[in-house]
Amino acid sequence: MNKNPFFGRDILSSEQYSKENLEILVSVSREMKSIVENVGSTDILKGKVMTALFYEPSSRTFASFIAAMQRLGGSFIPLQGMTYSSVTKGENLEDTVRTFACYSDVIVQRHPEVGSAKRSAAASTVPIINAGDGVGEHPTQALLDYFTIIERFRKIDGLSITMVGDLLNGRTIHSLIKLVSLYKSVKINLVSPDILKLPSEILKKIKKRRVKVNEMDRLDGIVAKSDVVYVTRVQKERFTDLNLYEKLKHYYIITPQLLKKAKKTTIVMHPLPRVGEIESAVDDDPRAVYIKDQMRNGMYTRMALLSLVLQKNKF
Repeated sequence: MNKNPFFGRDILSSEQYSKENLEILVSVSREMKSIVENVGSTDILKGKVMTALFYEPSSRTFASFIAAMQRLGGSFIPLQGMTYSSVTKGENLEDTVRTFACYSDVIVQRHPEVGSAKRSAAASTVPIINAGDGVGEHPTQALLDYFTIIERFRKIDGLSITMVGDLLNGRTIHSLIKLVSLYKSVKINLVSPDILKLPSEILKKIKKRRVKVNEMDRLDGIVAKSDVVYVTRVQKERFTDLNLYEKLKHYYIITPQLLKKAKKTTIVMHPLPRVGEIESAVDDDPRAVYIKDQMRNGMYTRMALLSLVLQKNKF
């Protein structure tokens, strides 16, 4: 029996994942996919309780964690929006986390402040899983995105991965790029307006890994060379100048005409929600994996992560 590197651990950043850990997560995610497809559910987490502590709006991440816990036989405390909670009375994050740590075995948290997951981990007696901390990170989204790419190509090395849109505020980008840059022969193309470029501190970390990184503001020329086109929306909620948002929100649009330039093996990904940056006419293209594949994989990978964090001898 190998040692489970995730047992009892907080999951705060994609920087925690090594290649070896990713292999474990992929293997257990495939196991969970098989369970769901063949029998629907399991009871391996029977008696375990998860608190879903969401201070920001969420539908997919919130629901997929709850579905994951249910399919594993566990139960959950759903807290979304926090409108009618003690937070409105002025309770701080740490006290809220300490409270729900008394009721549950793991806390999945989304919060608008960068670094909030780390604060909660310092206060909590149970593992914290970061489901998004402002414009910081979204490490479980990165895991499902990674799994989606691996399931399609069976590798990361040698792929040309193009990330498009709001790279400044896109926490899914900030997390995924840290995973794919673990592979030395990957090519990463960053496509954004100058004002929405990837934060310099993240870019410096990636370049230190000596992977090939190209920054550009045009999408047309790189599509034909891309194996993965990962699209993100321009995040309105991060803008103080809404006029600027209106100018940028449809800066890039994925259309059937654009995809005529892409390879037949290319896949188009998006963490969702989308707000016009991928035309609905693209949905029927077999290269569009953002609804069926990514969404289902989100449940499988979160099942895997919950089982690994809560079970010492998972594998």
